[in-house]
Amino acid sequence: MFLVRHSPDFRCHTRARHPCHYFLVCGLPRCETFEFEASGIYSRFDIHDGRTYLPRMNNHTFGFTKEDPWRIFRIMAEFVDSFETLSQIGPAVTIFGSARTSRSDPYYTAAVGLARGLAKHHFAVITGGGPGIMEAANKGAAEAKGNSVGLNIELPHEQKGNRYANVPIHFHYFFSRKVCFVKYSMGFVFMPGGLGTLDEFFEIITLVQTERIPRYPLILFGRNYWKGLLQWLKTALEKNEFVSPGDLDLATVTDDVQEAIDLLVDYQRRVSPPEARPKAFA
Repeated sequence: MFLVRHSPDFRCHTRARHPCHYFLVCGLPRCETFEFEASGIYSRFDIHDGRTYLPRMNNHTFGFTKEDPWRIFRIMAEFVDSFETLSQIGPAVTIFGSARTSRSDPYYTAAVGLARGLAKHHFAVITGGGPGIMEAANKGAAEAKGNSVGLNIELPHEQKGNRYANVPIHFHYFFSRKVCFVKYSMGFVFMPGGLGTLDEFFEIITLVQTERIPRYPLILFGRNYWKGLLQWLKTALEKNEFVSPGDLDLATVTDDVQEAIDLLVDYQRRVSPPEARPKAFA
């Protein structure tokens, strides 16, 4: 239960219109409507079955979503809902890759096979929930009757939830979505992708390199695709000593679906999901 105290000019009303100076974020009744008035800003949101339903950010009817101090409630709601769901899925592997990959692309086929193999070994498969490689991975996991998790996000272009995610979770904020990819995975596969895939790769390898998370398997799938980036990292970063010796060995490159599955299964057998929280989430 979270208890947040507000300034004296803040008023919180239930349907019974009882004023109070405290707002219970969790532990609320199963169905309740709350109305707020603060500094001339009025808004409301609903609690149904323990879940918080906040207005969409582009709904200008509700003034509080335009004020930074109030955004914390929407951010907190995203974390509460996603943590509650993802804490139940068991060992998981996240597969990243382009939203633009066509269904006829060999990498699409490889992602389906990879996710199917992981699901048969009782891994949940987590993706960004969109089309392309994400759809392929969700499809493979769903076909093997595994947990197929899609962490979808509202974007003006490209991103639309795929129909194969049987555990869909929707996000407004990139940063809360990124936390969930890392917090609930014990291995990561990076299929060919664009800026989003590169963003995730560099963030996660940095967390491993700085020992903020354990040395989870980081698999770069597609030698021809990744060789140019890896060559640049070696010549630009290693040559200038911007990284330590061995840092670039934190990632494994492969073209083989079974090799990728074996690396992840072997890691789980040797280490198993860590009982202690990684430092990044302690």
